[in-house]
Amino acid sequence: MAGIVQINTSFLPSSWKLHSVSPSLLPANKTAVRTQIRSKIREIFMPALSSTMTEGKIVSWVKSEGEKLLKGESVVVVESDKADMDVETFYDGYLAAIMVEEGGVAPVGSAIALLAETEDEISEAKSKAGSSASIAAPATAEKEPEAAASSSPPSPPKGSAPSTVVSSSIHPASEGGKRIVATPYAKKLAKDLKVELAAVTGTGPMGRIVAKDVEAAAAAGVPATPASSTKVGADLDSRSSVPPGVELGNVVPFTTMQNAVSRNMVESLAVPTFRVGYTITTDALDQLYKKIKSKGVTMTALLAKATALALVKHPVVNSSCRDGKSFTYNSSINIAVAVAIDGGLITPVLQNADKVDIYSLSRKWKELVDKARAKLLQPHEYTTGTFTLSNLGMFGVDRFDAILPPGTGAIMAVGASQPTVVATKDGRIGMKNQMQVNVTADHRVIYGADLAAFLQTLASIIEEPKDLTF
Repeated sequence: MAGIVQINTSFLPSSWKLHSVSPSLLPANKTAVRTQIRSKIREIFMPALSSTMTEGKIVSWVKSEGEKLLKGESVVVVESDKADMDVETFYDGYLAAIMVEEGGVAPVGSAIALLAETEDEISEAKSKAGSSASIAAPATAEKEPEAAASSSPPSPPKGSAPSTVVSSSIHPASEGGKRIVATPYAKKLAKDLKVELAAVTGTGPMGRIVAKDVEAAAAAGVPATPASSTKVGADLDSRSSVPPGVELGNVVPFTTMQNAVSRNMVESLAVPTFRVGYTITTDALDQLYKKIKSKGVTMTALLAKATALALVKHPVVNSSCRDGKSFTYNSSINIAVAVAIDGGLITPVLQNADKVDIYSLSRKWKELVDKARAKLLQPHEYTTGTFTLSNLGMFGVDRFDAILPPGTGAIMAVGASQPTVVATKDGRIGMKNQMQVNVTADHRVIYGADLAAFLQTLASIIEEPKDLTF
């Protein structure tokens, strides 16, 4: 569901301010407030698209200045801390003045554009936008000389070829350029116009493809190419040592997502944590996976299901402490699984994983991963986890520690399942597949004995996985 542009006319007399993202923020007396609407020029401000969002980046303006808007139409694409979201206008009118251009960042609640009710008021709105910008200009002008001196690249010597600026649809943080970064509206437009995004050069922030790039490509006659012509899953060793579009030695500011990750990681340092490791034999789980893999079941879903069933018997490991004075036994078991995406990571949530069958769980997981990589997850799909899994086993990592996400009680790091020579209880030597798991937990509410009992239960479920398919 698209977000809603929030409107504010507090800078004008007899104005009305609507907080539309969260119903809890609506004025107590909505009817009385609505009767005060007299102003015909409204301020569109940066909406709060998630509970943790403090600022947003304008990815692209779907509408241009002077263009007519209808209530419910998408007007701008905003990058929050975890996703790109199309944001809708709440009123009919005209997009009179854009105050924050594409690529610009604005705090939640600050003005990003002005909406005029009629065409006659567009010029008045533009003058108001200009006066607002001139007020803010002196504060930033003082910093400009210093910034220019520190950030401007040196001019190339005479006669030398100027260095080329890389303008590519490959995001600098993409995995070898396998995934194309484009706004949701650009993707929809490309599909409608039958334009292959891989052939489009992005001009948005950090090479992101925006709507005007797709329109230009369509006008130039860029054809759609079959998906089979694109090589998927390139070998790690075949990638170049430097990803395309990355200039070594450059200082690159955090993206909105990286800022959010940074804040969360710093916050997690305030939580007293401890770690417990465990070795689990996976022979039976591997055999089960081979049998049902053809039905669309993923190993991630199997691990999430096994973890959820273990948490049913150990609710304290599924609990959370948020205020430092109490903890909550969560009523649902929602397994969040860390996924690496362009420019950061996100944790899509498999809700009620203990109650959903393994086949539905696998389908849901694939859907969540696709939405995560397209930056289309809704807040409830990545903020409601009660226990987190982080799996690096597919990269051959045998063991590692994970950092506890704020607001949760525990996170489990899963290593690769590897053939291991072991001694049996009767003194014989045998070969078994084993994996290492390490759990990081909040020691304010979870103790060593709690984790030990949970891991014993988890091991018994994985080593005899008959219950996972029910």
